Amino acid sequence: MHFLPLVAAILALSPTLANATADQKCGGNFNGFVKGLKKEAVSQGFTRSFTNSFFKSVALDPKVIRMDRAQGVFKMTFTDFSQRVINKNRMINGKRNAKKYAKTFQRAEQTYGVDKSVILAFWALETDYGAVQGNFNTLNALVTLSHDCRRPGLFRPQIFSAMELAKRGDFDPATTTGAWAGEIGMVQMLPDDILNRGVDGDGDGHVRLKTSAPDAIMTAGRMLKNLGWRAGEPWLVEVKIPRNLNWKNTGLDHEKTVAEWAKLGVKAVGKAQPKGNLSASVLLPQGRKGPAFLALPNFRVYFEWNQSFVYVTTAAYFATRLNGAPIFAPGNPDPSLSDPEMKLLQTKLEARGYNVGKIDGILGKNTRDAVKQEQIRLGLPADSWPTKKLLNKL
Repeated sequence: MHFLPLVAAILALSPTLANATADQKCGGNFNGFVKGLKKEAVSQGFTRSFTNSFFKSVALDPKVIRMDRAQGVFKMTFTDFSQRVINKNRMINGKRNAKKYAKTFQRAEQTYGVDKSVILAFWALETDYGAVQGNFNTLNALVTLSHDCRRPGLFRPQIFSAMELAKRGDFDPATTTGAWAGEIGMVQMLPDDILNRGVDGDGDGHVRLKTSAPDAIMTAGRMLKNLGWRAGEPWLVEVKIPRNLNWKNTGLDHEKTVAEWAKLGVKAVGKAQPKGNLSASVLLPQGRKGPAFLALPNFRVYFEWNQSFVYVTTAAYFATRLNGAPIFAPGNPDPSLSDPEMKLLQTKLEARGYNVGKIDGILGKNTRDAVKQEQIRLGLPADSWPTKKLLNKL
């Protein structure tokens, strides 16, 4: 099962704005659209014969659009999602791969400062350690999503990066396959990231993330470093929190040092004790009655890889498990809202002037922020977790 790294929650371009561009960067007749891509490719320096050969078999893929419109997995709670994807087999295979590629992981950590468990967690969640990489033709997926007017600014440049990879012998427009959103390989990266951040980890002169684990490991390490990863620092630590904590100060928009949180009664669970001078936020994925974590600076790097709150928190927590942390205490959170209730909540919040984005039933950052503000206004515990009580009060 694929969880769409990086591109999942980049905001959609308005079709109106996209169609208003002078070059007609999306929509319209598909054959005409492909002709426009060819013209742009030639203007970028690709030969006409290479360009014609590259686009020879390209086709619109309606299934890609259906997948893009149906990302319901992100409506799950953190507890449900993490318990679903962090299973016994992935833990066992994580340890096996850590041992099998120990030298490569050591090299990645020495070069980029990224702990092996962080890379392993992404590798597991994205493709089950390479076992499920997707069977969508990558060129068709990229061209289909570029033709669609939701995010042409994201996907159109990827086509020309794929052409550069093809010139290097690392991409075949007819046979290269991957995820429905155009990502390729064991750690699921878009062509532009492979082109600019790819690492030849096995020394064969190519960057092939589909077949080479060393390439995938080293590339993931470089990617994370480039996104801002801080060497030698933790990213997420489970904590116990006091009942009298000021809930307004929780969430990723509030930071204190680890030492300051400790003075307020927020204490790390187990042996993982972050340095007291590190800045951190108290993260409550399911409100004050559910699991609780300290999110440190490296945790924010996860949002550069993927924008989904549930995915990011799960990936970060999974990495701590692979690093020896215990299973988190689930607590007893208030029940989550149903999909219709979440959409109704978002509608009510929008009516009060909040920008919650699309009314999609997903508890994303904007919705969480709006929930918190309304909890403060209504005198409810401001822990960003929407409840039926809040919905009724609205």
